Amino acid sequence: MTEPGKQPGRQSGEQPGKRLRTIAPPFIAPGPSGVSIRDRLKNLTLHDEKVLRLVGAHLGSLASQDLKARCADGLEHSTTTWAERKRNLTAVSSSRWAGSITKATHDQWALARRGQASHLQSLEAGVKTVAHRLSLPIGEKGSTRAPGGYRSKGEWFHKRRRLAVLEDRLDEVRADRAAGVVHVARGGRKMANTRHHLDAARLTEPEWREKWQTTRWFLSADGESGKRFGNETIRITPDGEVRIKLPAPLADLANTPHGRYMLAAKVSFPHRGTEWADRVEAGRAVAYRIHYDVARQRWYLDASWTFPVVATVSMPTALARGVIGVDTNADHLAAWRLDPRGNPVAQPRRFFYDVSGTADHRDAQVRHALSRLLNWAQTCGVTAIAVEDLDFGDSTTREKHGRKRRFRQLISGMPTGRLRARLTSMADATGITIIAVDPAYTSRWGAQHWQKPLHAPTRKTSRHDAASIAIGRRAQGHPIRRRTAPPRNDQSDRYGHRTVQARAEALGGEETRRPVTDRAHDARARTGTQSGTRATSASTTVRDARSDQEWVQDSLLLTE
Repeated sequence: MTEPGKQPGRQSGEQPGKRLRTIAPPFIAPGPSGVSIRDRLKNLTLHDEKVLRLVGAHLGSLASQDLKARCADGLEHSTTTWAERKRNLTAVSSSRWAGSITKATHDQWALARRGQASHLQSLEAGVKTVAHRLSLPIGEKGSTRAPGGYRSKGEWFHKRRRLAVLEDRLDEVRADRAAGVVHVARGGRKMANTRHHLDAARLTEPEWREKWQTTRWFLSADGESGKRFGNETIRITPDGEVRIKLPAPLADLANTPHGRYMLAAKVSFPHRGTEWADRVEAGRAVAYRIHYDVARQRWYLDASWTFPVVATVSMPTALARGVIGVDTNADHLAAWRLDPRGNPVAQPRRFFYDVSGTADHRDAQVRHALSRLLNWAQTCGVTAIAVEDLDFGDSTTREKHGRKRRFRQLISGMPTGRLRARLTSMADATGITIIAVDPAYTSRWGAQHWQKPLHAPTRKTSRHDAASIAIGRRAQGHPIRRRTAPPRNDQSDRYGHRTVQARAEALGGEETRRPVTDRAHDARARTGTQSGTRATSASTTVRDARSDQEWVQDSLLLTE
């Protein structure tokens, strides 16, 4: 039996003088702030595809020019320069197309700026780690908090040269950030570099050029609340008709009034189609994006909208039926169900996935594992799932783990961010609350206090299973350690009470097992044997204690 109600502190088995990291309290992860759905544009005519290609290429060139102008402004950007750029784009497109282009440009510049800040922090951490290891004697061992010295003089020499390279890169990034310079390419740097490695990518030059051009198209329109069907640029009726507002130079291609072109294809949105139709009929904002998949030779249309995030469930309500603790690993999720008192129930579960291969394959694997986890939670009746708030921001640097390449690849390959975002989004539709906990010491303390006691002849408890129990107990506010065992020489209280006791309000936590006669009063009559009817034995050291037979006889008389 375990003790509820305490926050985790120093666990038993830890060194008394060792300083532990401060553990943050658990919190309910916010749900999704928006929705994105997709449908395929089927039955497009050749003329429809020609119009879409012309519009995408024209607006894509305008977006590239606007991004160049925004990067040239740097930190000198202001509302005046923004309005001037929008006026220049309006003359060659439309006011709404210009607004969508400038907004996308600002989002892309801000994303590049955040990536630059992350790269700067990574370089600073690398320089600090290498400088620290160079200052130590060769061969000095490190600790869990700081790495030690390098193994040999040769490694020390090469790392000294690498420190100089990192310092040069750090100076360049600092200078760019101070000047507001960012390095960004429309279409992606990966696709741009693929041009020089066509053999490795198994692409010909025409195939690469087609992919490069399609990724640089611009066919995105922001929604507007209060307008007809929620979007004036790409208008979609509840029946699925798609009409596009053509830019000024391509207005002669319109086949409907007011410079609009109606596609022959219709959309239906099988997923969340009812919700989308309600928004469209009410005139609420819906953003659309049309894109072309070169590999499949298909056109798709994405619809997206946002909504405010509101916390509707409190922590006690979410934990009323227990919790499922989930330990995230490189190839599987280890999960164990806990009751409201923090005790593991039934058998642990594992949900495997494979994060190798393409991005679509990895995403599908993560979705499949999370779907099975949520289905199991609904079957158990649990309304809360506890996960670790992982990011590995300080562990993915190359310099911290040195030669441990496989370990660095293992950490970098764990889909922590994608898994957490997917889980909160998928759990929102099922009514399950996601609780994020501090990952400090969960694997270590879970293995120390729960791995060995939960071993059974038919079950071998792993370190990951024990960590899932630690995660669930931390979400519930219980300490990770189990109740302290009684003295080894006997089962009495000769040396005083146990160091960890259940609190007085935890009623029922200290009761003995009920007599079998309370559960089946006719068990002896049906089976004809005394087997299975014996209650919990009283201790022989207790004076004036009634025997088990007397308890059983009294119970039988009451039932008769």
